[in-house]
Amino acid sequence: MLVEQLGSNSSKMRGWRSAVQETAASKPLFLTIYATVILGTVVSSFYVFSAIYSPTASPTRSISSSWLLAPPLSQNGVSLSSNISQPSQHRSNKLRPIWEAPSRTSKMPRLKSFRLTKELVAQRAKDNVIIVTFGNFAFMDFILTWVKHLTDLGVSNLLVGAMDTKLLKALYWKGIPVFDMGSHISTDDVGWGSPIFHKMGRQKVLLINAILPFGFELLMCDTDMVWLKNPLPYLARYPDADILTSSDQVVPTVVDDRLADWKQVGAAYNIGIFHWRPTPPAKKLAKEWIDMLLADDRIWDQNGFNELVRRQTGPAFDDESGIFYSYDGNLKLGILPESLFCSGHTYFVQALHQQFRLQPYALHTTFQYAGTEGKRHRLREAMVFFDPPEYYDAPGGFLSFRPSISKSLLLDGEHNLESHFSLINYQMRQIRSALAIASVLNRTLVLPPLWCRLDRLWFPHPGALLGSLTRQPFLCPLDHVFEVNVMLRDLPAEEFGPAINIREYSFLNNPFLPQRVRESWLDVQLCQEGTEDCHASSNTSRPGLLRFPKRSSEETLKKVFSSFKDVKVIQFSSMQDTFLGFTDKTREEKFRKRVKQYVGIWCCVENHIPGHIYYDMYWDEKPGWKPIPPKTPEDDHPPF
Repeated sequence: MLVEQLGSNSSKMRGWRSAVQETAASKPLFLTIYATVILGTVVSSFYVFSAIYSPTASPTRSISSSWLLAPPLSQNGVSLSSNISQPSQHRSNKLRPIWEAPSRTSKMPRLKSFRLTKELVAQRAKDNVIIVTFGNFAFMDFILTWVKHLTDLGVSNLLVGAMDTKLLKALYWKGIPVFDMGSHISTDDVGWGSPIFHKMGRQKVLLINAILPFGFELLMCDTDMVWLKNPLPYLARYPDADILTSSDQVVPTVVDDRLADWKQVGAAYNIGIFHWRPTPPAKKLAKEWIDMLLADDRIWDQNGFNELVRRQTGPAFDDESGIFYSYDGNLKLGILPESLFCSGHTYFVQALHQQFRLQPYALHTTFQYAGTEGKRHRLREAMVFFDPPEYYDAPGGFLSFRPSISKSLLLDGEHNLESHFSLINYQMRQIRSALAIASVLNRTLVLPPLWCRLDRLWFPHPGALLGSLTRQPFLCPLDHVFEVNVMLRDLPAEEFGPAINIREYSFLNNPFLPQRVRESWLDVQLCQEGTEDCHASSNTSRPGLLRFPKRSSEETLKKVFSSFKDVKVIQFSSMQDTFLGFTDKTREEKFRKRVKQYVGIWCCVENHIPGHIYYDMYWDEKPGWKPIPPKTPEDDHPPF
């Protein structure tokens, strides 16, 4: 995850490189080290909110972010900070506990007081370990989620690097330990893989080179990950390792809590979670790594790390630990187990921790297909993302439905393209109807769980990765099929009709859902008009239950459900044959144009270029539709 502009030129890059080289040659040059970091430390990014803040509800699609810029207020007479569990670790009397905001009458300290120094790290470190992440204001909600998970686990030896002053001020007023990275870059989001993404990635390496000479162990994290269990005791089990790193390994190499079997790990080492000790081999690697990146701005930081440490692989350090020699033959490396320090694949697709009956330490939102919005949505699906209270009580209320999927669609026959698309298309048709009804009733749609028979990746595969433990069918993330980033985007209403807000499938089970929402519920049981108690009226057959005719018109829906506008959740028993269609054909055309944008691709067929196949929201209107990749370049476009 990264941030906007590099905010530097080639002369600055040369200056940074010189500073790092001087640091390696002269231990006392902490000021030079600081200058190195301050002139560029950058890498991930992150955007707005936390489940504990902002009492104001916004009527628009985007929830208000004004609460980020001010000291925390109280809600209903109760301090919002009281919702945050406070670490019990001992700290200096001069050190304010995390989440304890400064007095609202106090002034913001000068920026120079937020410099990264050895003294600052020493204040926050515990047992000589410091945990660090960094980002810009666009990803503040990720950062607050990251901090909240750690403090809930009783961990407070953390620091957050702010890449813009807007984030720095917002974190300071929230009581988050923050340092100024001096970048002063844009507060906007930057997509994964962009040129700026790669340029910014190297700032993580500069930061590592700055902190290691301070003499502290460094657990460096991307902010698109969350901690589910205190990792420090696990890392302490391997004191001989110079570096412990996560990986993109999807084929399990161990089935317990040991380090991954390094001889079986063929995937890239992932630098979104890795732990450094301030040893000479680690410092040597860090210096060569930054030298490599500053010499060639085309090298992605993670690729550079992998290239260096894989110069030598083995032998084993000993017979038991799982640590091995790498890099120059002196660096001792361990690979964190893929089922405990999870990627987006081992957690969301394979659910290895569940299959092995393990409690994972970390979740990193890799292996996903909808940018920052997709990462946020995945964490929400897992109920580990912290949103403000208004997220759980949207204006207009919520609409949900119970999907009805036959056993044959899920289990019968082979798991192949035909059976996968039959299953997806069946669910897609129901979701299409639900989106239409949500639009008519102006309610936020709580999406159903989505089932897939085939995995999705970036490259050709047979449907499930060989050696992986992907169960078929499996509960798949929404971004496997839908363009989550588009669904959450503010598309122009004049072209695409009114916005349709959505929530993740686990939303109604989230412990942060207010009791007033849980208790305000109407079950809608679809029935055949004319049968007993099946009429287009607002008369309930019993409290909380409404029998409602199938294939109702837009006018009927509006008329009947206007009587239930104060009900928070309306849940339909099904979406089969529910909606007859829009009366206003112009609105219908705009709706069709909108939802056609919502679906993505499946990837990828083996031995065919291109190998992707487009999902089609209106597949059922095309007789003989089949899931096949584009035959010609002219055919290679979404079915808009």
